[in-house]
Amino acid sequence: MKPQNRYSAIIEHIFKSRYKSGMNEVDFRRDEMVSVAKKLGVELPKNLGDLVYSFRYRSELPVAIQKEAPKGKTWIIRPAGQAKYRFVLVADNPLKPNPNLAETKVPDATPGIIAKYAFSDEQALLAKLRYNRLIDVFTGVTCYSLQNHLRTTVPDMGQVEADEIYVGLDKKGVHYVFPIQAKGGTDKLSVVQIEQDLAMCKHKFPSLVCRSIGAQFIDDGVIVLFEFEQTSGSVRISSEKHYRLVAPDEIDETDLQGYRERQSE
Repeated sequence: MKPQNRYSAIIEHIFKSRYKSGMNEVDFRRDEMVSVAKKLGVELPKNLGDLVYSFRYRSELPVAIQKEAPKGKTWIIRPAGQAKYRFVLVADNPLKPNPNLAETKVPDATPGIIAKYAFSDEQALLAKLRYNRLIDVFTGVTCYSLQNHLRTTVPDMGQVEADEIYVGLDKKGVHYVFPIQAKGGTDKLSVVQIEQDLAMCKHKFPSLVCRSIGAQFIDDGVIVLFEFEQTSGSVRISSEKHYRLVAPDEIDETDLQGYRERQSE
């Protein structure tokens, strides 16, 4: 059985064994994956966490689980403490780029040797954000990278991780913290990750203004940046911009005039 089929069989069995019609939450523990795998006669991944990670950030939950969500709702998996998880029914608001949004050209300041060896994955994306100061451009705040892959523990959630943490300062002296989630390849931005980032900032940086940022490569090398906010218990996109890194001579007067007109709107 292929890994994804094994993962689906295990997570579907856990959900069905606990779910009753009308439930909005279904709790389970990490060690249940071991007993269910033995019961089904399927091989577990070497890293148990990869099974849950797969359905939170890469793949859709099995159809048998999805069909138990009413119209306009969807199931997600949230952390619920150390080695604990929870299926939760939430509003179906996928965090996807708007294909109709205009692009903004930015002179590419990525060092040549980085551009030569970078792949289209999250590390390459984080490097491009850093060298081109795209977080500053997007937020309007002077930002500095504080730490890559900050991993910490948040009460009632367990261990969480942000791809990168920026801190920043605006013209009024306000201090900010920007947790960054970066996605390359087929990975997708997840509501759960944004919720974790916001909770982590509240716990670790209580005196700073938290602005959660998502970054994603899309077709043809365009970098999409999102800012998120949590309202009424739901994560929403509050701002979205599309940036294309180009050679300086690819930005002409027509482009600049268009950007000036945007500024005046």
